[in-house]
Amino acid sequence: MTAVEVDDLCMTYRAPIRGSGWRQTLRSVINRRYREVPAVRNVTFGLAPGEVVGFIGPNGAGKTTTMKILSGLLHASSGRVRVLGQAPWQRRSDFLRRIAFVRGSQPVGGSQELTVLDTLRYQRLLYEVPQDAYRRALGELTELLDLGELLPRQLRALSLGERMRAGLALSLLYRPEVMFLDEPTIGLDVVGAVAMRRYFAGYAEQTGATVLLTSHYLADVAALCPRLVLIDRGRVQYDGRLDELAARLSPYKLLRITAPGADPDRLRAAGEVIETTNETWVLRVPRADVAKITARLLTELDVADLAVEEAPLEAVIDRAYREGV
Repeated sequence: MTAVEVDDLCMTYRAPIRGSGWRQTLRSVINRRYREVPAVRNVTFGLAPGEVVGFIGPNGAGKTTTMKILSGLLHASSGRVRVLGQAPWQRRSDFLRRIAFVRGSQPVGGSQELTVLDTLRYQRLLYEVPQDAYRRALGELTELLDLGELLPRQLRALSLGERMRAGLALSLLYRPEVMFLDEPTIGLDVVGAVAMRRYFAGYAEQTGATVLLTSHYLADVAALCPRLVLIDRGRVQYDGRLDELAARLSPYKLLRITAPGADPDRLRAAGEVIETTNETWVLRVPRADVAKITARLLTELDVADLAVEEAPLEAVIDRAYREGV
Protein backbone atom coordinates (compact mmCIF):
# COMPACT_ATOMS: atom_id res chain seq x y z
CA MET A 1 0.00 0.00 0.00
CA THR A 2 1.24 3.49 -0.87
CA ALA A 3 0.38 6.56 1.20
CA VAL A 4 1.40 9.04 -1.51
CA GLU A 5 1.48 8.29 -5.25
CA VAL A 6 2.82 10.78 -7.77
CA ASP A 7 2.90 9.69 -11.40
CA ASP A 8 4.11 11.91 -14.27
CA LEU A 9 3.06 15.07 -12.43
CA CYS A 10 3.27 18.34 -14.38
CA MET A 11 2.39 21.88 -13.36
CA THR A 12 2.59 24.86 -15.70
CA TYR A 13 1.73 28.47 -14.86
CA ARG A 14 0.64 31.18 -17.31
CA ALA A 15 2.60 34.36 -16.67
CA PRO A 16 1.64 37.66 -18.37
CA ILE A 17 4.21 39.23 -20.67
CA ARG A 18 4.76 42.92 -20.01
CA GLY A 19 7.28 45.39 -21.31
CA SER A 20 8.62 48.39 -19.45
CA GLY A 21 7.06 51.84 -19.56
CA TRP A 22 3.46 53.04 -19.42
CA ARG A 23 2.76 52.39 -23.13
CA GLN A 24 3.69 48.73 -22.81
CA THR A 25 1.70 48.47 -19.60
CA LEU A 26 -1.39 49.90 -21.27
CA ARG A 27 -0.91 47.65 -24.30
CA SER A 28 -0.71 44.59 -22.02
CA VAL A 29 -4.10 45.51 -20.54
CA ILE A 30 -5.75 45.73 -23.97
CA ASN A 31 -3.93 42.87 -25.63
CA ARG A 32 -2.79 40.36 -23.02
CA ARG A 33 -0.06 37.90 -23.92
CA TYR A 34 1.16 35.04 -21.80
CA ARG A 35 4.08 32.70 -21.60
CA GLU A 36 4.10 29.17 -20.20
CA VAL A 37 6.26 28.68 -17.10
CA PRO A 38 6.83 25.01 -16.21
CA ALA A 39 7.18 24.55 -12.45
CA VAL A 40 7.01 20.74 -12.21
CA ARG A 41 7.90 18.39 -15.07
CA ASN A 42 7.04 14.69 -15.15
CA VAL A 43 7.67 14.10 -11.46
CA THR A 44 7.13 10.52 -10.28
CA PHE A 45 7.67 9.02 -6.82
CA GLY A 46 5.79 7.18 -4.09
CA LEU A 47 5.83 7.19 -0.28
CA ALA A 48 5.03 4.15 1.80
CA PRO A 49 3.16 4.47 5.12
CA GLY A 50 5.59 5.42 7.87
CA GLU A 51 8.31 6.69 5.52
CA VAL A 52 10.15 9.93 6.32
CA VAL A 53 11.56 11.30 3.07
CA GLY A 54 13.56 14.43 2.32
CA PHE A 55 12.39 16.47 -0.68
CA ILE A 56 15.34 18.67 -1.58
CA GLY A 57 16.18 21.16 -4.30
CA PRO A 58 17.36 24.72 -4.89
CA ASN A 59 15.02 27.70 -4.81
CA GLY A 60 12.54 27.50 -7.68
CA ALA A 61 13.02 23.76 -8.17
CA GLY A 62 9.31 22.95 -7.71
CA LYS A 63 9.27 21.68 -4.12
CA THR A 64 6.57 23.94 -2.69
CA THR A 65 4.45 23.66 -5.85
CA THR A 66 4.53 19.86 -5.55
CA MET A 67 3.59 20.02 -1.87
CA LYS A 68 0.70 22.38 -2.61
CA ILE A 69 -0.60 19.90 -5.18
CA LEU A 70 -0.24 16.99 -2.74
CA SER A 71 -2.15 18.90 -0.07
CA GLY A 72 -4.89 19.97 -2.50
CA LEU A 73 -4.12 23.70 -2.69
CA LEU A 74 -3.31 23.48 -6.40
CA HIS A 75 -4.74 21.41 -9.24
CA ALA A 76 -2.02 19.84 -11.38
CA SER A 77 -1.85 20.57 -15.10
CA SER A 78 -1.50 16.85 -15.79
CA GLY A 79 -0.48 13.58 -14.19
CA ARG A 80 -1.91 11.36 -11.48
CA VAL A 81 -1.72 12.10 -7.74
CA ARG A 82 -3.21 10.10 -4.88
CA VAL A 83 -2.76 10.82 -1.17
CA LEU A 84 -4.30 8.22 1.15
CA GLY A 85 -6.13 6.92 -1.92
CA GLN A 86 -7.81 10.25 -2.73
CA ALA A 87 -7.32 13.02 -5.28
CA PRO A 88 -6.10 15.83 -3.00
CA TRP A 89 -7.59 18.75 -4.96
CA GLN A 90 -11.10 17.46 -4.21
CA ARG A 91 -10.36 18.56 -0.61
CA ARG A 92 -12.94 16.36 1.04
CA SER A 93 -13.41 16.90 4.77
CA ASP A 94 -12.39 13.36 5.73
CA PHE A 95 -9.20 13.77 3.67
CA LEU A 96 -8.24 17.14 5.15
CA ARG A 97 -8.58 15.73 8.68
CA ARG A 98 -5.90 13.16 7.86
CA ILE A 99 -3.17 15.38 6.38
CA ALA A 100 -1.20 18.45 7.41
CA PHE A 101 0.70 20.95 5.29
CA VAL A 102 3.11 22.73 7.63
CA ARG A 103 4.81 25.80 6.15
CA GLY A 104 7.37 27.47 8.33
CA SER A 105 6.96 30.80 6.57
CA GLN A 106 3.15 30.86 6.81
CA PRO A 107 1.62 32.91 9.63
CA VAL A 108 -1.11 31.56 11.88
CA GLY A 109 -4.49 32.10 10.21
CA GLY A 110 -7.79 33.06 11.78
CA SER A 111 -8.72 36.04 13.91
CA GLN A 112 -5.63 37.70 15.32
CA GLU A 113 -7.66 38.79 18.35
CA LEU A 114 -8.03 35.20 19.61
CA THR A 115 -5.61 33.77 22.12
CA VAL A 116 -3.44 30.80 21.20
CA LEU A 117 -5.50 28.58 23.50
CA ASP A 118 -8.80 29.70 21.94
CA THR A 119 -7.36 29.04 18.48
CA LEU A 120 -6.35 25.53 19.52
CA ARG A 121 -9.84 24.94 20.96
CA TYR A 122 -11.38 26.05 17.68
CA GLN A 123 -9.02 23.72 15.82
CA ARG A 124 -10.24 20.85 18.01
CA LEU A 125 -13.85 21.56 17.03
CA LEU A 126 -12.99 22.01 13.36
CA TYR A 127 -11.14 18.70 13.13
CA GLU A 128 -13.49 16.85 15.53
CA VAL A 129 -10.73 15.84 17.94
CA PRO A 130 -12.11 13.98 21.00
CA GLN A 131 -11.64 15.77 24.33
CA ASP A 132 -9.29 13.18 25.82
CA ALA A 133 -7.10 13.13 22.69
CA TYR A 134 -7.13 16.94 22.64
CA ARG A 135 -5.97 17.21 26.25
CA ARG A 136 -3.22 14.66 25.68
CA ALA A 137 -2.00 16.36 22.49
CA LEU A 138 -2.19 19.83 24.06
CA GLY A 139 -0.04 18.70 26.97
CA GLU A 140 2.58 17.16 24.67
CA LEU A 141 2.70 20.14 22.34
CA THR A 142 2.80 22.66 25.20
CA GLU A 143 5.86 20.93 26.61
CA LEU A 144 7.53 20.34 23.26
CA LEU A 145 7.04 23.85 21.87
CA ASP A 146 7.21 25.71 25.20
CA LEU A 147 3.71 27.12 24.75
CA GLY A 148 2.90 27.67 28.42
CA GLU A 149 3.38 31.44 28.37
CA LEU A 150 1.87 31.78 24.87
CA LEU A 151 -1.50 30.10 25.48
CA PRO A 152 -3.23 33.16 27.05
CA ARG A 153 -1.73 35.64 24.57
CA GLN A 154 -3.42 36.99 21.43
CA LEU A 155 -2.05 35.91 18.06
CA ARG A 156 -1.38 39.52 17.03
CA ALA A 157 0.97 39.95 19.98
CA LEU A 158 3.27 37.06 19.06
CA SER A 159 6.73 37.41 17.57
CA LEU A 160 7.73 35.51 14.41
CA GLY A 161 9.26 32.62 16.36
CA GLU A 162 6.25 32.46 18.69
CA ARG A 163 3.87 32.41 15.70
CA MET A 164 5.89 29.55 14.26
CA ARG A 165 5.48 27.49 17.43
CA ALA A 166 1.75 28.24 17.64
CA GLY A 167 1.26 27.34 13.97
CA LEU A 168 3.06 24.03 14.40
CA ALA A 169 0.84 23.20 17.37
CA LEU A 170 -2.29 23.86 15.28
CA SER A 171 -1.05 21.57 12.50
CA LEU A 172 -0.12 18.72 14.84
CA LEU A 173 -3.09 18.89 17.21
CA TYR A 174 -5.29 16.47 15.27
CA ARG A 175 -2.60 13.81 14.67
CA PRO A 176 -2.38 13.76 10.83
CA GLU A 177 -1.49 10.54 9.02
CA VAL A 178 0.47 12.34 6.30
CA MET A 179 2.54 15.47 6.91
CA PHE A 180 4.00 17.73 4.26
CA LEU A 181 6.63 19.81 6.02
CA ASP A 182 7.88 22.86 4.11
CA GLU A 183 10.75 24.45 6.05
CA PRO A 184 9.16 23.50 9.41
CA THR A 185 12.03 24.74 11.60
CA ILE A 186 12.54 28.15 10.00
CA GLY A 187 12.31 30.85 12.65
CA LEU A 188 13.09 28.44 15.50
CA ASP A 189 16.25 28.69 17.58
CA VAL A 190 18.70 25.79 17.80
CA VAL A 191 17.03 24.25 20.84
CA GLY A 192 13.58 24.49 19.26
CA ALA A 193 14.77 23.04 15.95
CA VAL A 194 16.40 20.05 17.66
CA ALA A 195 13.23 19.46 19.70
CA MET A 196 11.10 19.58 16.55
CA ARG A 197 13.30 17.04 14.76
CA ARG A 198 13.03 14.74 17.74
CA TYR A 199 9.27 15.15 17.81
CA PHE A 200 8.76 14.48 14.09
CA ALA A 201 10.97 11.37 14.24
CA GLY A 202 9.13 10.03 17.29
CA TYR A 203 5.73 10.92 15.86
CA ALA A 204 6.38 9.02 12.63
CA GLU A 205 7.75 6.01 14.50
CA GLN A 206 4.89 5.83 17.01
CA THR A 207 1.96 6.54 14.68
CA GLY A 208 3.20 5.22 11.33
CA ALA A 209 2.64 8.65 9.78
CA THR A 210 4.18 9.43 6.41
CA VAL A 211 6.36 12.55 6.25
CA LEU A 212 7.64 14.47 3.23
CA LEU A 213 10.12 17.13 4.38
CA THR A 214 11.73 20.00 2.52
CA SER A 215 14.27 22.16 4.27
CA HIS A 216 17.30 24.28 3.43
CA TYR A 217 18.59 23.31 6.87
CA LEU A 218 20.23 20.06 5.82
CA ALA A 219 20.65 19.12 9.47
CA ASP A 220 16.86 18.49 9.41
CA VAL A 221 17.24 16.14 6.46
CA ALA A 222 20.29 14.32 7.82
CA ALA A 223 18.60 13.76 11.18
CA LEU A 224 15.23 12.57 9.88
CA CYS A 225 15.40 11.20 6.34
CA PRO A 226 16.98 7.89 5.30
CA ARG A 227 15.63 8.48 1.78
CA LEU A 228 16.04 11.54 -0.41
CA VAL A 229 14.14 12.80 -3.46
CA LEU A 230 16.26 15.43 -5.18
CA ILE A 231 14.43 17.79 -7.55
CA ASP A 232 15.98 20.44 -9.80
CA ARG A 233 14.30 22.60 -12.48
CA GLY A 234 11.05 20.77 -11.86
CA ARG A 235 12.44 17.28 -12.51
CA VAL A 236 13.44 14.48 -10.15
CA GLN A 237 17.21 14.02 -10.38
CA TYR A 238 17.62 11.37 -7.69
CA ASP A 239 15.36 9.12 -5.61
CA GLY A 240 17.09 6.77 -3.21
CA ARG A 241 18.92 6.35 0.05
CA LEU A 242 20.80 9.35 1.39
CA ASP A 243 23.89 7.30 2.27
CA GLU A 244 24.04 5.88 -1.27
CA LEU A 245 23.95 9.39 -2.73
CA ALA A 246 26.80 10.42 -0.42
CA ALA A 247 28.82 7.37 -1.46
CA ARG A 248 28.22 8.10 -5.16
CA LEU A 249 29.07 11.80 -5.11
CA SER A 250 31.69 11.91 -2.38
CA PRO A 251 34.67 9.62 -3.07
CA TYR A 252 36.21 10.39 0.30
CA LYS A 253 35.49 10.23 4.03
CA LEU A 254 36.79 12.27 6.93
CA LEU A 255 38.97 10.86 9.70
CA ARG A 256 38.81 12.95 12.88
CA ILE A 257 41.73 11.83 15.01
CA THR A 258 43.05 13.02 18.37
CA ALA A 259 46.64 11.92 18.87
CA PRO A 260 48.74 13.83 21.46
CA GLY A 261 52.31 14.31 20.32
CA ALA A 262 51.71 12.83 16.87
CA ASP A 263 54.21 13.51 14.09
CA PRO A 264 52.48 15.97 11.70
CA ASP A 265 54.33 14.53 8.71
CA ARG A 266 52.98 11.07 9.46
CA LEU A 267 49.43 12.42 9.58
CA ARG A 268 49.92 14.34 6.34
CA ALA A 269 51.15 11.17 4.69
CA ALA A 270 47.89 9.43 5.67
CA GLY A 271 45.57 11.91 3.95
CA GLU A 272 44.83 15.51 3.07
CA VAL A 273 44.73 17.65 6.22
CA ILE A 274 41.69 19.94 6.05
CA GLU A 275 41.51 21.02 9.69
CA THR A 276 43.64 20.97 12.82
CA THR A 277 42.73 22.14 16.33
CA ASN A 278 45.10 21.61 19.24
CA GLU A 279 45.85 17.87 19.03
CA THR A 280 42.88 16.94 16.83
CA TRP A 281 43.36 16.50 13.09
CA VAL A 282 40.78 16.06 10.33
CA LEU A 283 42.02 14.12 7.32
CA ARG A 284 40.28 13.61 3.99
CA VAL A 285 41.01 10.10 2.72
CA PRO A 286 39.71 8.03 -0.23
CA ARG A 287 36.59 6.08 0.71
CA ALA A 288 38.16 2.79 -0.41
CA ASP A 289 41.24 3.31 1.80
CA VAL A 290 39.51 4.21 5.08
CA ALA A 291 39.93 0.80 6.75
CA LYS A 292 43.59 0.47 5.75
CA ILE A 293 44.55 4.00 6.81
CA THR A 294 42.61 3.77 10.08
CA ALA A 295 44.36 0.51 11.02
CA ARG A 296 47.78 2.01 10.23
CA LEU A 297 47.16 5.14 12.30
CA LEU A 298 45.94 3.11 15.27
CA THR A 299 49.12 1.03 15.08
CA GLU A 300 51.63 3.82 14.56
CA LEU A 301 50.21 6.58 16.81
CA ASP A 302 49.08 7.00 20.38
CA VAL A 303 45.44 7.64 19.46
CA ALA A 304 43.12 9.06 22.11
CA ASP A 305 40.08 9.26 19.84
CA LEU A 306 39.23 8.47 16.23
CA ALA A 307 36.00 8.91 14.30
CA VAL A 308 35.11 8.19 10.68
CA GLU A 309 32.63 10.70 9.21
CA GLU A 310 30.85 11.21 5.93
CA ALA A 311 31.55 14.37 3.97
CA PRO A 312 29.23 17.24 4.97
CA LEU A 313 25.79 16.80 3.44
CA GLU A 314 25.94 20.38 2.11
CA ALA A 315 28.95 19.46 -0.03
CA VAL A 316 27.23 16.36 -1.39
CA ILE A 317 24.02 18.20 -2.31
CA ASP A 318 25.94 21.12 -3.83
CA ARG A 319 27.82 18.69 -6.07
CA ALA A 320 24.56 17.03 -7.08
CA TYR A 321 23.16 20.43 -8.14
CA ARG A 322 26.27 21.41 -10.08
CA GLU A 323 27.26 18.12 -11.71
CA GLY A 324 24.10 16.01 -11.64
CA VAL A 325 23.68 12.58 -10.07
